[in-house]
Amino acid sequence: KGSLAAMITATERFIKDYPNVDADIGFLITSDEEGPFINGTKRVIETLQERNENIDWCIVGEPSSTDTLGDIVKNGRRGSLTGDLTVLGIQGHVAYPHLAKNPVHDLAPALSELINEEWDKGNASFPPTTFQVSNIQAGTGAGNVIPGRIDTQFNFRFSTELTAEKIKQRVEAILDKHSLKYHLQWKLNGPPFLTESGALVEAVQAAIEHECGFSTTLSTAGGTSDGRFIAPTGAQVIELGPVNATIHKVNECVKVSDLDKLSDVYYRCMEKLLC
Repeated sequence: KGSLAAMITATERFIKDYPNVDADIGFLITSDEEGPFINGTKRVIETLQERNENIDWCIVGEPSSTDTLGDIVKNGRRGSLTGDLTVLGIQGHVAYPHLAKNPVHDLAPALSELINEEWDKGNASFPPTTFQVSNIQAGTGAGNVIPGRIDTQFNFRFSTELTAEKIKQRVEAILDKHSLKYHLQWKLNGPPFLTESGALVEAVQAAIEHECGFSTTLSTAGGTSDGRFIAPTGAQVIELGPVNATIHKVNECVKVSDLDKLSDVYYRCMEKLLC
């Protein structure tokens, strides 16, 4: 939210200083970036494309900075793919395992293989793809009952070395190899994207150098952002915002002086891109 304030004040100053600039400057403000992402940026981008309105450059105000304002700029993000897996067995009494089929035992070797799989080696812009189990549940709560099913949720954060379809194929091949009876549902939260060096990256780097006095570092680490919906349209996208030390914490805050400085950085970006 602080980024939005900095963007607006920067734009007010820029329009006052350069009233004859031939450019459209817009603000895209949505509320479901970490929700179901149905009626936010995704819907707006679809509408703009229907109108044949293209975005050339986009700065996302995510809190990209780590230790000091401007030290990190995100010029890309890894893709995010979630799997909801149910493995079925046969419920029974633990004293009579021959009359049951324990899905926890059945899944364990396949899960171990998924955990230890090298999905890729990453590349110059992205770290290797990672697999993490986020939720797992089985059992009735009783100590003497073999469960009839196990539900597991996992997530991939993947680089441009892979596609969602390739990941799905490799996961399902591993599950099939272990002869599991399972149901698997996938949700693609967003593909990876990367903004190579160009007008936007160079403008941001120069603006930070001018206002902060140091060279910024380009990074693709971290979670997802709404940039994943904008970059596929061909727009150059970067993320530049306040220090993220308190994000998602009680009393989340940023320095007022950082917001003033961020406004100056945004102003310089527009100046270098549009003048």
